[in-house]
Amino acid sequence: MITRRDFQGCGPRRFFHSGFCSFLPAVLLIACISSAAAAPKSKAEKPYALIFGTVWGPDDQPLYGVKVKIRLAEDKKARWELYSDHRGEFAQRVPVGKHDYVVWADLKGYKYGGKTLQLEKDVEVHVENDERADIGLHLKYGV
Repeated sequence: MITRRDFQGCGPRRFFHSGFCSFLPAVLLIACISSAAAAPKSKAEKPYALIFGTVWGPDDQPLYGVKVKIRLAEDKKARWELYSDHRGEFAQRVPVGKHDYVVWADLKGYKYGGKTLQLEKDVEVHVENDERADIGLHLKYGV
């Protein structure tokens, strides 16, 4: 017959003071190292150029949610479409190499203060290699 006396001295205090606490960190360290070694190595990231810009409103404040389009100069249709963030900024990775791009804002349906806006002019960007090109898209009130 098992009595309460049989379990005395086998409580959690004795379990943790028996050396388990010194053994556990070593087990966790080995588990972490083996999982890191078994994880597949990520492919080397391809190089790229970056077109980074800000969309500015008529009052020289950055504008959120403006659709920005980017195309190669020799193309007729946009290759990339993105939106400006809460700081009016946008960024698009483009291929490395000597290329000319045209960047503009697609303002269909976009209102600012109840008024329509228009882009002052498309922005041409020249990229030579894996560089960052900073631009600004300046909008004005439409006619």
